[in-house]
Amino acid sequence: MSSAPRRALDALRQRAGHELRWRVAGDDAERHHDEIWNSQGDRRFGPGDPVWRVHADASMFIGGLRALLLQSLHPVAMHAVAAHSDYRRDPWGRLNRTAHFLAATTYGDERVAEAAIERVRRIHAAVRGVTPDGRPYAADDPHLLEWVHVAEVDSFLRAHQAFGSARLTDSDADEYVAQTGEVAIALGVVDPPASRDDLRRRLRAYRPELRSTAAAREAARFLVLQPPLPLVARPVYGALAAAAVTSLPAWASLGLGLGRLPFDDRLVGRPAGGLVTSALRWAMT
Repeated sequence: MSSAPRRALDALRQRAGHELRWRVAGDDAERHHDEIWNSQGDRRFGPGDPVWRVHADASMFIGGLRALLLQSLHPVAMHAVAAHSDYRRDPWGRLNRTAHFLAATTYGDERVAEAAIERVRRIHAAVRGVTPDGRPYAADDPHLLEWVHVAEVDSFLRAHQAFGSARLTDSDADEYVAQTGEVAIALGVVDPPASRDDLRRRLRAYRPELRSTAAAREAARFLVLQPPLPLVARPVYGALAAAAVTSLPAWASLGLGLGRLPFDDRLVGRPAGGLVTSALRWAMT
């Protein structure tokens, strides 16, 4: 490729990467970057750790969306989100805060990670209420925290194994589950799963508590079908959403009102996910 087309391609990549970073990290992207990467203390994880590799990959975009959809099927957790968050009015703010927490606890030194964990614990401590059917809830309830954790870890790992730049080995996948448990314990989860088999058992144990609710279906429609994005960005997001939805268990996607076509994972979800994660990885380089 001659120098002029290469310069044009590099400029396109820089613009795409800047827009992507702004969407994910928000206006404080540079400050958060410096806070995390220029911190000098001891770090819990390093570049060779599975948690570092998984959380750095573009497949996290699919895994994050899948996690939100799966988590919404717990009626108590979903009611807490609907009652106490502004996800519809400020979805990008919620994404920014989640991305910063993951980056701080994965890549930051102990001081940065502990500060991020303490912020979340303070927020959780203030979230209290009663569901429409009369059940009291608290965001720092270890049982609810565990559900959020296992749904998230399962989604991140599945997305990485399907769309990541390099699949984890079986032992590395087990180590990833165990490493994410270190942060979960700090947030208040009691005895998080330490292997993929353990993770699968925990997910099955929550199955009787999960159900389709109006709030979950509304959240799914917003996340998948009505994202607050300009038209030019919707094809890319649509590919992410297709990969996330088709990677869910059939009972989950059906319960969320998102449908399920035969073989759609093989014919739609995986090709769409592979294409869009390659494009995002290119922009992030």
